[in-house]
Amino acid sequence: MELQEQLLRLGRRGAELRPFCKSAGVYNRGYSQRLQRAVVDFGAEHSFAKAADRIREHYGIDVPVEAIRQHTLRHGRSIHQLAAEAMAPAKTLIAQMDGTMIPVMEPGNGSDRRKGKQLLWREARLCLARPSDKAQALYGSTLGTAETAAWVWREVALKAGLDKKTYVHGLGDGAPWIVDKFRDNFGEQGSYLLDFYHVSEYLAQAATKVVRTDKQREWTRRQQGRLLNNQSGKVLQSLQPHLEPPDTQESPVTAAHRYLSERHDCLDYAGARASDLPIGSGEIESGHRHVIQKRLKLAGAWWKQTNAQAMLNLRTARANNQWSKHWTTQN
Repeated sequence: MELQEQLLRLGRRGAELRPFCKSAGVYNRGYSQRLQRAVVDFGAEHSFAKAADRIREHYGIDVPVEAIRQHTLRHGRSIHQLAAEAMAPAKTLIAQMDGTMIPVMEPGNGSDRRKGKQLLWREARLCLARPSDKAQALYGSTLGTAETAAWVWREVALKAGLDKKTYVHGLGDGAPWIVDKFRDNFGEQGSYLLDFYHVSEYLAQAATKVVRTDKQREWTRRQQGRLLNNQSGKVLQSLQPHLEPPDTQESPVTAAHRYLSERHDCLDYAGARASDLPIGSGEIESGHRHVIQKRLKLAGAWWKQTNAQAMLNLRTARANNQWSKHWTTQN
C-alpha cells in the first residue's frame, strides 16, 4: 500500500515537520518498539543471521543482520539483570558460583583492526541464589574479575532474600577463589559444601589405581558412603597407602587425597542431608548451559568482550524474568 505523507517546513529554510511520522511513532529507517522487541528476542536466542531468517519466516520482513546485531547488543547494554526490589527475607539461601570459558576476540592495534586480532578464551562467571523453599533461582553474570564476581554474587543473594538472620548454603567444585569469595560475602552466616559428584569423580579415578577392575565400583561406593556419613578421615586412610611417588605423571590417588585433605572443612554431607539441603551443584552447571553456553558458545562464533557482556546481561535478565519489565521502560 502506498501512503502519501504530508510534509511541512518552518519557513523557507526551517526544520522539516512530518506530522504523520510523529503521531504514528515511525521514522525513516527506524524500528518500532514492537519490531525491536521481536528482533532482540530472536537475536538473544540465535545467531544474528539465523535471527534474520526467523524474522522473515514469522513476520515476512527482511531485516538486515547488522540491524539485528546493533539492536540486540544495544538493549543488552541497557537491560538490568535483576529486579529493583528484593524478595522477602529468606530463612535459608542456596548459593552457587562457577565459571565457564567463552571465545573472545581482541582486535589488533593498527588502522585495520582485523589484522593482528587475537582469538582467546575468557571466563564468564555465573552465580545464583534462591531460597531453599523456592525452585526458581536468581542469576548474575560477569566477565569481570573475581572481585567483580563476588560483588555480583552478593547483590544476587540480597535480591533473593539475604538478611542478617539468613543461613547461606554454598555449593560448588571447591575452586579456591570461589570458596574465598563465599567466605568474604557470607562469613559466619553459612558454610560451603563440595559438590558430591566432583568428589565422586576424583574417587572413581583413584579407584583405577587402588583396586583391580572388577572391584572399582564397589570400592568407590564404599568411599561415597563414608563421605555421606562424614567419615572423610576413613576415605583418606584408604587412599594413603596407594599414594603415587612424587613427580609421577599420572597420580589420581594423590589428586583425590589432596582434593579432600585441602577441603576437609567443606565435607559436611550428613548435616546438609539432615537439613534437606542439596549436596550437588548441578543447578549452576545447568545454568551455564541455558544462560551462557546456548548463545555465547555457538560453533564458529567469537565475541568482542564488550559485546559478550551485553549478551550476558540480556540472557541473564531473561532468566530472571526481567524481559517484559525492560520493554515497559523503553520509549
